[in-house]
Amino acid sequence: MSIIEAIILGIIQGLTEFLPVSSSGHLELAKSLFGKTATGSESLAFTVVVHVATALSTCMVFRKDIAALLGGLLQLTWNAETIFSLKIVLSMIPAAFVGLFFESFIEELFSGQILLVGAMLGVTGLLLFVADRAKNNGKDVGFTDAIIIGISQAIAILPGVSRSGATISTTVLLGIDREKATRFSFLMVVPLIFGKIAKDTIDGGFSMELNNASSLIAGFIAAFISGWFACRWMIALVKRAKLTYFSLYCFGIGLTVILYSVFTA
Repeated sequence: MSIIEAIILGIIQGLTEFLPVSSSGHLELAKSLFGKTATGSESLAFTVVVHVATALSTCMVFRKDIAALLGGLLQLTWNAETIFSLKIVLSMIPAAFVGLFFESFIEELFSGQILLVGAMLGVTGLLLFVADRAKNNGKDVGFTDAIIIGISQAIAILPGVSRSGATISTTVLLGIDREKATRFSFLMVVPLIFGKIAKDTIDGGFSMELNNASSLIAGFIAAFISGWFACRWMIALVKRAKLTYFSLYCFGIGLTVILYSVFTA
């Protein structure tokens, strides 16, 4: 992968991470258009790197929220911050389980499976379409809600299923307002991504080889910068805009990808 290609892919990741249109799906489609022949593990390595970049950009945007949560936890009392943090932990369990026990299967999904990406974009579109018609009860995220949202996040490991789309739609369907849904959706993924990197580093499964280190670094920087700007803009957009617009986009891209995959097979 050239540095230019890595930068383009990084920008795609940064811009699509905060919209409910599947950043991983768009990355796989872009890699396919570039004619990438990387193995599943190599493709997954780049995907993880740019996701770390956008996780860091999320930390920058939500730095006050994160500081408040850490401050509350350090008080060692059963306060609002402790309760919210526990909900975040609960939401991580399903995705952590899938990542631990189905890692090799997941790697195979990140091997240019564009037909799968197209089909899953259709699923994302359907979920967004249904969620846009759900009643908003304005309630907070409960403990049971956190587990259900976590299951949605685990399903969103599939390339083409939008993580933010799945989690935000699920919270909306549960009657939680979009502002709270968006905040919880973006904060819940941060510790999960960093946990994944820590595991891969300890296991020796994640490393930057000399011949592709420059591309990974370029992709990281591009994803971080574009993600930082996009996060601030897109969070407000997701709260205000109709999810149906994103649904139609996912349907259109998904159908195009499926037709392309079928007729070029």
